[in-house]
Formats: sequence, C-alpha cells, structure tokens
Amino acid sequence: MKTTVFRAVIFNALIFLVPLLSLAVEPPYRIKTIVVDAGHGGRDGITHGLFSKEKDVALQVALKLGKAIEENLKDVRVLYTRTEDVYPELRARAALANGEKADLFISIHCNSMPVVRKQVISGYKKNKKGKRVPVYKTVTSQSTSTRGVETFVAGFGRLDEQDVALRENASILLEKDYKENYDGYDPNDPESFIIFQLMKNAFREQSIRFASLIQKEYVATGRIDRGVKEMNLLILQRAAMPSVLTEIGFISNPEEEEYINSEKGQNEIVTCLLNAIQAYKKQVEAE
Repeated sequence: MKTTVFRAVIFNALIFLVPLLSLAVEPPYRIKTIVVDAGHGGRDGITHGLFSKEKDVALQVALKLGKAIEENLKDVRVLYTRTEDVYPELRARAALANGEKADLFISIHCNSMPVVRKQVISGYKKNKKGKRVPVYKTVTSQSTSTRGVETFVAGFGRLDEQDVALRENASILLEKDYKENYDGYDPNDPESFIIFQLMKNAFREQSIRFASLIQKEYVATGRIDRGVKEMNLLILQRAAMPSVLTEIGFISNPEEEEYINSEKGQNEIVTCLLNAIQAYKKQVEAE
C-alpha cells in the first residue's frame, strides 16, 4: 500500500515538474532569417564593365541566391534589401536586417579596378615668346588583368557603429529584462558592457568563419582566392549579426565579366554561396 501511494506521489510530481523543466530548457539556436543585399542600385550604379553594370549583376545573383535558399532551406526566411533597380541607403539596409532580427547578412558585389587618369604629352606648340612647349591631354587607363574573389568582414576602425546597432537591439539580443524599445542598455553597467564585448567578438568570429567558408567554395570551383579581408564598411558595421560582403568577380576583367553575367557563372556562384550557408548553419546550430 505504501509503495502504491509513493508511486502515485512521484507520478503526480513528475506531471507537475516536467512542463516546468521543459520551459526552463532553452530552445536550440536556429538560423531563421537571412538578409540578402544586392549592392548599389538606382542612382548608385557607376561601376561597369564593357557591357554590364555591377548593380545589375549583383541584383541578378542576389535574387537567384534568395530563391536557392528558399528551395533548399525550408525553415529559413529570406529578405531582400532590394528586388529592383533602386538605391536603399546603407543604413536602411542594415536597419532592415536589425529590425527583422536576422541571423545572417550577405551583401553581393562585383569588384573593379580603379580608373587611373594621367596627363601625357600630345604634341608641342610655341608660346607667346616663341618657345616650344608641350601640350598635355588627360588619358584614362584601367587594369583589365586583375581577377579573383574576396569576401570582407567588418574591421576595427568603426566599432562604434556596431555599438549603436547593438544598443538599438539590446532588448532582442541580450536576453535580459531591458525596458521596452531600446533604452535598457546601461553603458555604466559592467554586465551590459561585458555582454556587448562578447557579442561583438562573437559576431566578428562568426563573420570570419562564414567568409572563410564562402572563399573555400569559390576556390573549389577554380576561382582565384584573394582571401578574407577586414574593411571598415558602414553596411557591415551597422549590422547587429554575423555579416559579410562578397565580391563575386572583377567586372573590369573581360573574362570575369563574361563569367559573372553568364547563366553558368551565376549558377556556380549561387551554389558556392548556398553551400557555404548550409555548412555555416550546420556548424553554428550544432554548437
């Protein structure tokens, strides 16, 4: 009889405790939202090759990448900073990602060598004193041999930009009982400061990891590896999540311009990016 009563007590206790325990266990981290940014657009469309513009190629690849993510990662929501030839301000692009609590931000760009202008002698003439003097004209030149792929992560030069982004998202990211809106961050609170520093370091490390996976995929297809680099880019510094900007090829190189405009080239680039996303997702969700 005592045994039966004891079992009943234990059974009822478990019925009461199990739901509480399940509430106490944090759900595993999952990448739920990815923002795909097509670089430039609209009035910001100067960079071009022999027959195409960077803003158009970037948009084509961004839309294809978003579609590939949706088809292959059914649990991931894809958002675009633009889906047509318009120019969203850089801060607005990052603000979209921050506001939608994105887990990953990918900006698509094409590289280009700078146009160099210099003065050369085009002939001679006599001045008022009858002296022979050179006549100059301006000529432009651009290297067309540089090629390869590279991916950027945020550098250290504008860390205050990320501080702003993190403060604005404090109630979302710090998982603390901050006040409504974004005024809960206390710069004088050591705990807040430590958490912010840990988050910034984590985002940087994760961005580098993701960028490295992208470059690895590019290289596997035979592309020339220009590496993962840090740069003080506002769009990356303002994003409060792991973020990269990838240069898919040099539009100033005729051969690479053909490649990044071709169906085969764009599909290969998208496959590289998708593979990198899948590998990154698998890694961070397993940790």
